[in-house]
Amino acid sequence: MSDDARTRAQSGVTGSQTLMRGLDVIEAVAEGMTNLPDLSARVGLSRSTAHRLASSLVERGYLAFEPRAGYRLASKVLELGHLAQVQTNLLQVAQPHLEALALATADTVHLGVLEGDQALYLGKVPGHRRIMISSRVGERQPLTSTGLGKALILDHSADYWRTRFAIEQASVTARAQFEIWVARMRDYVAAGRAFDLEENEDQIRCVAAPIRDASARIVAAISVSSAAQYMSDQRMRDLSADVVGTAAAISHELGWRNPKRGE
Repeated sequence: MSDDARTRAQSGVTGSQTLMRGLDVIEAVAEGMTNLPDLSARVGLSRSTAHRLASSLVERGYLAFEPRAGYRLASKVLELGHLAQVQTNLLQVAQPHLEALALATADTVHLGVLEGDQALYLGKVPGHRRIMISSRVGERQPLTSTGLGKALILDHSADYWRTRFAIEQASVTARAQFEIWVARMRDYVAAGRAFDLEENEDQIRCVAAPIRDASARIVAAISVSSAAQYMSDQRMRDLSADVVGTAAAISHELGWRNPKRGE
């Protein structure tokens, strides 16, 4: 092994060890180890190392420190816990609907949420066709080229659309191309669903629709994906009602009420 390769390998091990030790510190605080002596003893580290890790976690918002009370879990941990609960509940509510839609369409169905400025895939139910859809649960995809991503940002401003388009499609930022894309987005807003016209993956098309919560905010989206040979323009239009209807059914279970129906 070369010196450079050995250095990279050692750095990887060191980084992993630091990460694991940091997680040990968080878990120890969660178990009630609030002062430095107890904390360092619990995680098996020197006081100086435990203090360094705890200080870094305080800086990042995972822990808080008060001189007399010691360490406690901070807002970032609460935020992540809340997000985990929301995502778990969402997947539990959505799963039967995703399976029914995949069975009815014979195509692959996805569930995703907006995480930062990307679409995070939470669920995937494969269809019955012999088609390879490369998506994976847990991966992140761009917003402006995926049907799921577009559905997640239907309520966002045109300025946000322009910014994301410029970042994600830097190689195709000609004004004319953006104008075509944004015109489609306005049509998608009016229709309450979005299309992926082979923009993210060659020969793969999809129909996507947003999921809303009780406040009518878009909290997730679903999509039906298939090979272009099974996704003619007409079939995509026909599928729209099923995809929008399934998204509405999930939204209804999350507390959303459709104002168009007077609910």
